[in-house]
Amino acid sequence: MAKAGYRAILDLSTTGGARFDDPMQKELYAFYQSQAVCLEDGDLDPVCAQLKNSNMAVYLGIIERAKDRGGHSLYCSFVYIDAHGVIGSVHRKLMPTYEERLVWATGDGHGLRTHKLGAFAVGGLNCWENWMPLTRASLYGQGENLHVACWPGSLRNTEDITPFIAKEGRSFAVSVSSLMRREDVPLDMPYGKDIKEALPEMPANGGSCIAAPDGSWVLAPETGRESLRFAVIDYDFVRRERQMFDPSGHYSRPDVVSLNLEQTRQSCLHIKR
Repeated sequence: MAKAGYRAILDLSTTGGARFDDPMQKELYAFYQSQAVCLEDGDLDPVCAQLKNSNMAVYLGIIERAKDRGGHSLYCSFVYIDAHGVIGSVHRKLMPTYEERLVWATGDGHGLRTHKLGAFAVGGLNCWENWMPLTRASLYGQGENLHVACWPGSLRNTEDITPFIAKEGRSFAVSVSSLMRREDVPLDMPYGKDIKEALPEMPANGGSCIAAPDGSWVLAPETGRESLRFAVIDYDFVRRERQMFDPSGHYSRPDVVSLNLEQTRQSCLHIKR
């Protein structure tokens, strides 16, 4: 296709991702797949080692190329690694959002788990699945009182729901949101120049923030610049707010409403030896 034709596509949706059987999309997907993380191959081993040395735990967003699903499909995954450098869970986004379904496969409930982190029980979700009330409730029911929400990068995604999740769950809620500028697109990737020209100056403006269990800001959203921010959070704040409302405890009615969670890792192949 002529360069002018490509530019027409880019004007519609950055790269024309919905074009069927398109050579450009195939090349971009192949490149994207080559950059994805394969846990079975130890791609996160250096990260795990560094966390162990630093005595730090982390939630890490990755594009996962999963061997247990054939090794070619991609998942938007949220990985919890503890302070011993051990991977505790890998949550594959349940439902890729809108055009994301052209690239990412649908996940399952295997990674919908909470983890002990000091006094807290921490859990996390990807992007718009933070808007899914039953998915949030599955973490509340496992004792979550520190919620980590990972976002692609926009104030519109974080400023409303972060204090809402905190107040609904009577938990601390941390939204981690990316910052991306046009200049961040590498020109050595396929069609890098065309993609860069099609993007606005700042496609993702950040918006990372922390809300307390009463919905107040611990750290208000910040946009437009890179920064390193931290806060000391008080577990007693959770206890105080649970006195009047505990969504999966004394304020729940499991005799009337309950939730089933399927944590089986989904696969089309089950080998019996």
